Amino acid sequence: METPEKLSFQRLSVASPSTPQSSSSTRLWRPAAQRNLRNQWSKLAACRQRWASASSNGRSQATSLINAYLSQIYMPAMKLGVLSDFPDIKEKALRKFFKQQELQRRKLLITYKDLVTIVLDMIDISRSMRCYSKGATGSPLAQFSNCSDSTADAGDGGGIPVFRNWNIPQFELLADELIQMFKMELDIKRRLVVELLSISSENSPVANAVTWSSELYPGESEDLSRCILDSTVTNQIPKSNLQCSINKTTKVDGEAVSKAMEVYLTVWLSEVNLDTDRLDEIFNLTGLEIQVNLK
Repeated sequence: METPEKLSFQRLSVASPSTPQSSSSTRLWRPAAQRNLRNQWSKLAACRQRWASASSNGRSQATSLINAYLSQIYMPAMKLGVLSDFPDIKEKALRKFFKQQELQRRKLLITYKDLVTIVLDMIDISRSMRCYSKGATGSPLAQFSNCSDSTADAGDGGGIPVFRNWNIPQFELLADELIQMFKMELDIKRRLVVELLSISSENSPVANAVTWSSELYPGESEDLSRCILDSTVTNQIPKSNLQCSINKTTKVDGEAVSKAMEVYLTVWLSEVNLDTDRLDEIFNLTGLEIQVNLK
């Protein structure tokens, strides 16, 4: 069996170089390309940290949302003892729990949007790893950019190594691999968010407002299109029948709902599509190549 390092370099070996540049062009191009790659990979490492923070916030918000919802389910049957003498105590408690649920609902939606933004940023970063010449050919003042002005310049220095071993396409392959993990995890997160936003009490005006085809925030469809998310990925969780059992005509089984919510929180926390070991390996190997600590 191949070691992870050998496997990594085998994956990198499929890149195809373009036409080599002249030695004088290479001397000017390589330092600019090195600066750009260090900058872009540092941004990718920052995106990973942003994802971890947002995902943690999302789980906390989902937990609070679920607790507020379950409190509404159990409140009518609760025996409050001496507190029962307070007028409308249960109605007031229900209204408070409902407001808490709606607050966490809004927070969770904002966090989900943050997760989408992080993946979009990763995609933009991965498309900015090439270094293109700017200005007139042969100009004594060399200028470079990560945006192309000419189809004649592939932005990869003709396929030469940028630092020691890897060329630009090889860096792009690794970036694409890690981004694919986050795309698939975003797909899972969206499915969980839809379920969590769908739960509502009998007093909720948002009952049944969220469906699998809903746009969760303005512009979400366009954002997901940019992510090129595949709704048929094999790692998807099945659509539950939870919402079908939570409506005004069906008695809610609080224990069943609680267990379902526990599963959703576990799935959110586990982030099954993010291979942590492989992500660490990608950033470690890349950090060694570009001589930057990406942790």
